[in-house]
Amino acid sequence: MKYISPVYNVIAVPIEKVRPNDYNPNKVPPPERKLLYESIKEDGYTMPVVCYYSKLQDIYIIVDGFHRYQVMMDHPDIYEREQGLLPVSVIEKSLDKRIASTVRHNRARGSHDVDLMSNIVKELHEFGRSDAWISKHLGMDRDEILRLKQITGLASLFRDVDFGEAWRPVEEMTKE
Repeated sequence: MKYISPVYNVIAVPIEKVRPNDYNPNKVPPPERKLLYESIKEDGYTMPVVCYYSKLQDIYIIVDGFHRYQVMMDHPDIYEREQGLLPVSVIEKSLDKRIASTVRHNRARGSHDVDLMSNIVKELHEFGRSDAWISKHLGMDRDEILRLKQITGLASLFRDVDFGEAWRPVEEMTKE
């Protein structure tokens, strides 16, 4: 079966059926948000919002494009012009792969909130994803992953890290 990219099947979805995800670490400063509004106002929606469709809930959960969605939610002129319909392309992926997709899309464009990125690394670790998987799928090097794990302060995140022998437990030091 030949692969067809989701962008070739953009659908118009009532914005009331679209929901943000609860893990996106991407933040856009006010000047860039204003610029995005101006861009959509002048050029229209030139890129669809990438979503996962939850059949159970009958909603579309944003994977990429939250700020394009937010423009329509915040600006009645855009909502009215677009008749409340948001251009959406749908991907069918598990939650961990959707998280990775969100981060890849964001990292290709801009910067992230460090605390939220730390939580994503923690969540992927809890899904059972290794540092190598996180590195490959989120485009992070090993040191970046380690720094993000340190922010959360959870010892369980370090179980796969090899530490040098520059330290010894206090019990061993007192025996000498």
